[in-house]
Amino acid sequence: LQYSRGTVTAFSPFDARADAEALRKAMKGIGTDEETVLKILTTRNNAQRQEIASAFKTLFGRDLVDDLKSELTGKFETLMVSLMRPAYIFDAHALKHAIKGAGTNEKVLTEILASRTPAEVQNIKQVYLQEYEANLEDKITGETSGHFQRLLVVLLQANRDPDVGVNEALVEQDAQVLFRAGELKWGTDEEKFITILGTRSISHLRRVFDKYMTISGFQIEETIDRETSGDLEKLLLAVVKCIRSVPAYFAETLYHSMKGAGTDDDTLIRVMVSRSEVDLLDIRQEFRKNFAKSLYQMIQKDTSGDYRKALLLLCGGDDE
Repeated sequence: LQYSRGTVTAFSPFDARADAEALRKAMKGIGTDEETVLKILTTRNNAQRQEIASAFKTLFGRDLVDDLKSELTGKFETLMVSLMRPAYIFDAHALKHAIKGAGTNEKVLTEILASRTPAEVQNIKQVYLQEYEANLEDKITGETSGHFQRLLVVLLQANRDPDVGVNEALVEQDAQVLFRAGELKWGTDEEKFITILGTRSISHLRRVFDKYMTISGFQIEETIDRETSGDLEKLLLAVVKCIRSVPAYFAETLYHSMKGAGTDDDTLIRVMVSRSEVDLLDIRQEFRKNFAKSLYQMIQKDTSGDYRKALLLLCGGDDE
């Protein structure tokens, strides 16, 4: 899985031992030099951070993540520890914490399962099984219910049709089925939405959405908004938005994490870290286009201290 639209790339020239030494010095003794910590961790990519952690253990017999946890606090600590999580386990870890204990964090399930590619979902399931000795699908079905659960299960199968040419007759048929299931009926036939949105190819569905608009006079999002509610509505909307554009979906997710009173820091951190090596440049572009300000400016306005400095470095620049 090679991505090239991230803001964080391999640092060069890279010296894991020198970085480990600088981090140890920054956290040793009284007081911590947070600036050094954030500069190093936000400008090395995840693979390099893992090498630094291993050099840190080799040189000092100490665990870098444990040291970060004991020396840092609050949101800044959460961000630095998130950056240190190995990339391959990031999503599995987020899902594990979304479904553990009292209450389920549906927002996290929705964000990850709506936006990841089939290959990424297969990978998440494997890692989940290896790391937590549990079946992700069983865990999710144990904590969710109804049509929301069914759509999550469909997405977890990661069997979306591959993008190979579009059959216009099937486009027409799917658009009609969705129209009849949504706009033309008292109550909605959610199952039709689940099957079509969860299994058809991306390019096919983009055509279906256009056709749906032509037939009904509505964007499919408007119908979903009117005909469904709660967790199912949020998941259906996330799936539709990700089919249209994953970067646009994340731009909107980031915008909502910061707009209004208070900040949803968990979402802000999770998205900034998980997309920093994937498509954060595209997300920034969509953000600027859709929200009349740059992601950089919004982070600047909405956060403070070392937490802000680190997020701005991850953001990688302004788009004015």
